[in-house]
Amino acid sequence: MGGKISKSAGTKAAATKAKSASKTTSKAAAKPAAKTQSKTTAKSAAAKPSAKTTVKAATKAATKKPTAGVDENGTFRAWDNAKTVSKKPVEKKADFVPGTTAEQAAKKLAAAKAIDPGAKSAPKKVADYTDDQIKHLDALEHIRLRSGMYIGRLGDGSNQNDGIYVLLKEVIDNSIDEYIMGFGKKIEVSVKDNRVKVRDYGRGIPLGKVVECVSEINTGAKYNDDVFQFSVGMNGVGTKAVNALSSYFRVISIRDGECCEAVFEKGKLKTQRTGKLKEKQPNGTFFEFVPDEEVFGKYSFNMEYVERRMWNYAYLNSGLTLKLNGQDFVSHNGLLDLLQNEIEEESLYPVGSYTGEHLQFAFTHTNAYGENYFSFVNGQHTSDGGTHLNAFKEGFLKGVNDFFHANYKSEDVREGITAAILAKVKDPVFESQTKNKLGNTDIRQWIVSETQSGLDDWLHKNPKAAERLKEKIEHNEKMRTELASVKKLVREQTKKNSIRIEKLDDCRYHLGDGPKGASSMIFITEGLSASGVMTHSRDANTQAIFSLRGKPENMYGKKQSDIIKNDELFQLMSALGIEDSVENLRYSKIVIATDADNDGFHIRNLLLTFFLGYFEELITTGRVFILETPLFRVRTKKENIYCYSEDERDAAQKQLGKSSETSRFKGLGEINPSEFKQFISPETIHLTPVEISQLKVIPQLLAFYMGKNTPERRAFIEKNLLSNAEIDV
Repeated sequence: MGGKISKSAGTKAAATKAKSASKTTSKAAAKPAAKTQSKTTAKSAAAKPSAKTTVKAATKAATKKPTAGVDENGTFRAWDNAKTVSKKPVEKKADFVPGTTAEQAAKKLAAAKAIDPGAKSAPKKVADYTDDQIKHLDALEHIRLRSGMYIGRLGDGSNQNDGIYVLLKEVIDNSIDEYIMGFGKKIEVSVKDNRVKVRDYGRGIPLGKVVECVSEINTGAKYNDDVFQFSVGMNGVGTKAVNALSSYFRVISIRDGECCEAVFEKGKLKTQRTGKLKEKQPNGTFFEFVPDEEVFGKYSFNMEYVERRMWNYAYLNSGLTLKLNGQDFVSHNGLLDLLQNEIEEESLYPVGSYTGEHLQFAFTHTNAYGENYFSFVNGQHTSDGGTHLNAFKEGFLKGVNDFFHANYKSEDVREGITAAILAKVKDPVFESQTKNKLGNTDIRQWIVSETQSGLDDWLHKNPKAAERLKEKIEHNEKMRTELASVKKLVREQTKKNSIRIEKLDDCRYHLGDGPKGASSMIFITEGLSASGVMTHSRDANTQAIFSLRGKPENMYGKKQSDIIKNDELFQLMSALGIEDSVENLRYSKIVIATDADNDGFHIRNLLLTFFLGYFEELITTGRVFILETPLFRVRTKKENIYCYSEDERDAAQKQLGKSSETSRFKGLGEINPSEFKQFISPETIHLTPVEISQLKVIPQLLAFYMGKNTPERRAFIEKNLLSNAEIDV
């Protein structure tokens, strides 16, 4: 569902807080060495004769008649017997002088080795490979050592998919499973000072198995479908991972006046006790944990992300009350409430919905471009979709064509749709432990058929809404035809000018090329200065670069045909592969990489306006990011420390002492290419995802910040403008 638009996309950039940093953008327009080299190689390759040409020439030479003055080897001998021979003086070639001295080369090599992640630990002598070297880790030790295998990623809490939220989800999932089975209608959650507490009122873990259920992998009742029939967690890992990755973990199970309590630290059992309660309490389970800073580093919970998860649980479990820090989250109409809260009055017809025993969906259309989906399996938000979402799309198209006795194209039926789907699957197969994508193939036909019939039934019962849907589809059809003709003209013009996208330095692997393509990304940079630095620092296998000429046009309120006619934006769409459909996206991540000054923030906003206005689903599916580059460099003659915040700068100044020098970066071109690699390396890159809290805020946000309400926006900026004294540079 996305989160709040990042500060860079919202208030921070739009309010254009004045900064006193001077505009010293480097204009190094030298073309990347890689391009020059490729052109030189191409020319030399073209100059060389082909194999066939060489063979023909050799054959011809062999059959040629002897030439006077030339011997059988082809050597010219006419002057051999001459009395005098005129000789031209041989020019002495200048001695080759390398561009760097040996000392400089050695220093560069040492600097390159210094940033090698593997160089941080001292090399060890390789031991003999014997029986004694085989180690056995218990289950929780393995989780701590290879946490990514179990929770996907770590993070500091700034991203909604960071590990601390996965830990919270794993615990709440158990409580949700109890509710699904008909036990407990309330779940209480507390998140304060990085300490999480969850209390449900289900059946409670059997007292004799409490320790095993939270510490032994592959132990639990989720494998028994007599006890849990539609569980999110089926692999017996969830609470074990929470236990292993927490500096403090406590579990209490209450059953019929008795309880069992166990306390762990980093997965190790510290205390355990069982007994009768002095005062009777409802059955259920209580969890308390603190994510371990040794694993996650310094982190904090973003309560907006936590609240969104609470709403998701409420929408998917009508009648369940979740209480977060005293605030109630409850939904009586399920997915219908979700869509109504997301789009409010933007829908073209009342939100349609269907509720079956194991399948639910809700849908409507708006005037927005693209498609937006919220897909769930057994209460789990599958942000990457899966077979259930694909089957829903197929069934929706068939249902529409059945009802209208038509043969509409899928893009015309789904353009502008917003829908939510929940499938209850008995044995869900997810593509990873984090459960972002469903892989079951056996459910396709069932979901296609039930969606088709459920939609057909709703349209018969809502004829006015059906008429509005038909009008929307026919409008989409007309717009698609018009856009196709515009695209054809633009493509023909583009072919005349160039056979390639001139501002794109592409990478080798793309989205759809398997695991290697899954890490592909494209950087949208501000001019040749920044792209020149990146070209020398990037990984050409997975990192592409698209250079803007400057500030792109503000496309707020423009027609789709206008963005097609805009040469630079059309080239950007072609580079991304989305000129025809977002489904053809060529890169896993789209990274906006602009300078940290007012012009850079403005360009960032113009690009976000473009994506939010016409390719909204790229943001709602988590494809768009902001590249965070260091704001400060603290250095001495021997050491450089790059800092991303004032806190990091202060710590670096303290570490290097009073003799250190601090400088602030404004442009990407200011950073040395040899050092820039660490800022875009997959292991060390700082990316901030662009997220939205609700779909309904997008039109309001764009209208205020990018529309024609200049006086109102000016008043807002003046009210929130910081003075030089308030700006920490």
